[in-house]
Amino acid sequence: MWRATVAGHICADLQPRLGGEEHIVPGAIVEVGPLDIRPGGSVANTGGDLAALGAQVLLVADLGDDELGSTVLRALSPVGADCRGIRQVTGLTTSYSLVFEPPGADRSFWHHVGANASFDGSRVQPDAVDLVHLGYPALLPLMYADCGTGLRDVLARIREAGATTSLDLSAVAPGSPAAQVDWRLLLHRTVPLVDVLSPSVDDLVSALGVARPKSLSEVRELGLDLLGLGAAVVLLTNGALGMHLFTAHQDRLSCAGRCLSDRAETWSDRELYLPASASGPLVTTGAGDAATAGLLFGILSGSGAEEAAVIASRAAALKVAGDKRPLRYAVTARSS
Repeated sequence: MWRATVAGHICADLQPRLGGEEHIVPGAIVEVGPLDIRPGGSVANTGGDLAALGAQVLLVADLGDDELGSTVLRALSPVGADCRGIRQVTGLTTSYSLVFEPPGADRSFWHHVGANASFDGSRVQPDAVDLVHLGYPALLPLMYADCGTGLRDVLARIREAGATTSLDLSAVAPGSPAAQVDWRLLLHRTVPLVDVLSPSVDDLVSALGVARPKSLSEVRELGLDLLGLGAAVVLLTNGALGMHLFTAHQDRLSCAGRCLSDRAETWSDRELYLPASASGPLVTTGAGDAATAGLLFGILSGSGAEEAAVIASRAAALKVAGDKRPLRYAVTARSS
């Protein structure tokens, strides 16, 4: 199995179990269920899921030197990824998200950026791996500063080393420092260096300030626009409406790093749509990260475009359905 580095945003997810009737009422006590504390963010979610699928993964991120950071590190140890690239930065606090997900509804977050503000990508060593995935630049101030100059520099360094580059986005919170960035320009500057791009529709709507697509054809146009910016592979997820996979022409894929260049002909000029398959009570937290992990696992393991897309879809479906089977089931049962 080829090796990968997953780098960028990491946090602690603090999630009270909700019944669906809770509201913030000043001065009142609102009863909620037990609190789940688990590693969150792109590094923990995509990196952990990629390791659970069977890949060799090194995690690179910044935590604070506080007890919450130590808790995150301890919780990551069983996932099977190499955590030696995660450092606890002296004097900084660990990033966390308060996750509110009522039954049957999409989640919302209250987020503290914490030690993610120190992540600059300098500790990513692309010579030692075949693929580097960077997650959530909108939550990494040094990556979106100067309209993405830091992100572009890291991607260029990975590209020069011959590794395949991968990037996932996150929602941009209104009123946050990231909301002051021209994300359309940032994507124009950075996406030509991205071999695999896997945002959600929500990510793009919040970053670009565009209207939410109302039909599958409009979602398709959005995905094709991303492909037109210069990415080699685009996975566009859209929650209950499924996901789309688009791939570029052969000449672009031939420049897509060690993982894709020798498969440029078989991966080129593909367009696939996979409807969402989960049913019953839904848990949306981490579904997009699981889809990204599934796609990257397919790429790392030598799968074709269709098979990689199915792995991505099944991994997301298992996560959404709250299925307790090992994520590896997304691979072993992909034909069902």
